[in-house]
Amino acid sequence: MNGLIAELSGLLDVAESLGWAAALAFVRIGALVALMPGLGDPSVPQRVKLAAVVAFTLVVAPVLADRIAEGGPSPSFMALGGEAVSGLILGVGMRLFVLALQTAAAIIAQATTLSQLFAGAAPEPQPAIGNVFLVAGIALAMVAGLHVRAAELVLLSYDILPAGAYPAAGAGADWGLALVSRTFGLAFALAAPFVIASMIYNLALGAINRAMPMLMVSTVGAPALTLGALALLAVATPVILAAWLDAFNAHLSRPFEVLP
Repeated sequence: MNGLIAELSGLLDVAESLGWAAALAFVRIGALVALMPGLGDPSVPQRVKLAAVVAFTLVVAPVLADRIAEGGPSPSFMALGGEAVSGLILGVGMRLFVLALQTAAAIIAQATTLSQLFAGAAPEPQPAIGNVFLVAGIALAMVAGLHVRAAELVLLSYDILPAGAYPAAGAGADWGLALVSRTFGLAFALAAPFVIASMIYNLALGAINRAMPMLMVSTVGAPALTLGALALLAVATPVILAAWLDAFNAHLSRPFEVLP
């Protein structure tokens, strides 16, 4: 009888450890999913988001339970708050790459005459082809296994952001500033072909206008700019999305190593 009680007591300890690990993982993953591309978008129903959080928790909690058993945080609201902050950091890192894609689209819109093309199709107003880039980029990331990479990201994050611990404010600020600089550089690099083509076009237009002042070069050149921008868009979009996906996957593989 005493042996049975001892076994039941050990089983209760395991269940308690697993339940606490599930609570920690649920809070971190919930904060991550709130900002995650695709699942975190406003158009996704709340029930779908909750189901995704529960599914991710079932994957992460058994692995996290072993770490908690080896000296993890004790149950407290402070530990849950630390998990929420860690999840928001991971989510912000992923969301910045979506903003990089939107920024690239905005730069392309300013360099060409596509500023109103497809506008208003997304919950947030975006200029130019931002909606097309956003939908295509998220769809490509999902097809490439974003849900699997997100689960790996959560598991990897516990090596840098321990369960229940609050990240250092200074280190977090430096990481965020470096990541913002990197994503803005990525956005400009993605839009560079359109910026270069627009500059060449405007220089040629200025030379033609100087040579033939009586010619309405803007009336003649505007349709040519639109046609050229659409043609370049058809050719460059697959390359732009592939480059963005490579950068995004590199971040998911090394979320706290900001490459130059």
